[in-house]
Amino acid sequence: MGGIFALFGVGFSLTWGVMKVINIAHAAFGILGAYLAYWGLTLYGIDPFLSLAFTLPFLFVTGLAVHRFLIQPITRSKEIVVASMILTFGLAIIIENTMLSAWTPDERLITTAYSSKAIFLGEIIIKVSNLFGFLLSGLGIAAIHLFLHRTRTGKAVRATWQDPEGAALQGINLRRVSMIAFGLALASAGAGGVAMACMYSFNPSAHNLWLIFLFLVVIVGGVGSIIGAAFAGLIIGLITGLSGAFFPQQWINVFLFGLLMVLLLIKPEGLFKK
Repeated sequence: MGGIFALFGVGFSLTWGVMKVINIAHAAFGILGAYLAYWGLTLYGIDPFLSLAFTLPFLFVTGLAVHRFLIQPITRSKEIVVASMILTFGLAIIIENTMLSAWTPDERLITTAYSSKAIFLGEIIIKVSNLFGFLLSGLGIAAIHLFLHRTRTGKAVRATWQDPEGAALQGINLRRVSMIAFGLALASAGAGGVAMACMYSFNPSAHNLWLIFLFLVVIVGGVGSIIGAAFAGLIIGLITGLSGAFFPQQWINVFLFGLLMVLLLIKPEGLFKK
């Protein structure tokens, strides 16, 4: 769970840090990725993790289109954070209702041949589907990290992140870089959605709950910190899982967000933000 929160949070933090765009529809695109994997398995027998070969490029291209026709026009706004939240909130509603019309509000769960299998390590039981989801999250985060630090385009993204005006003076195309970052963020959301759907049931409105945890991950990790978002996701996943052994289910979120309030009072910039 922590690994999946981390993968979701990395993409969310990427758009927030690079473009100052808070994409409220980020989790909705994750749900869309889950549905694409579900129907690929149901209709054509394609393993959900193998379906990422089609889902990720689709969401990446979708991200390019969304940025070009929806995000770019609002970058001229003086209050881009507020404008982006309002715009993407509307986009999230459109995506949710489109999925409701196409697939009904019924709960879905991705069930494969290995869903019921588990690995036993002494008294520890690890479901194979959960392990695959965690490995997928680790690979996704590692791929984004390597892209940002080892490729020319990734370094341009980081330069834009740190100093947009300086990056523009060095000849970096800010629009192109921002478009790539947005497409990459939506692709990571799709991967997170597929991994989450192998663990939990989902429906078109489930993105509202996932979005709450996205904000939590980014705030704890520090806005704009990829490594921070990754560690924050793991920490939140561990706290959520372990607190269930000591608190009733209905008190877990109270405990989690109580810790967040204490963190914001002590270190409002996040645990990993310098």
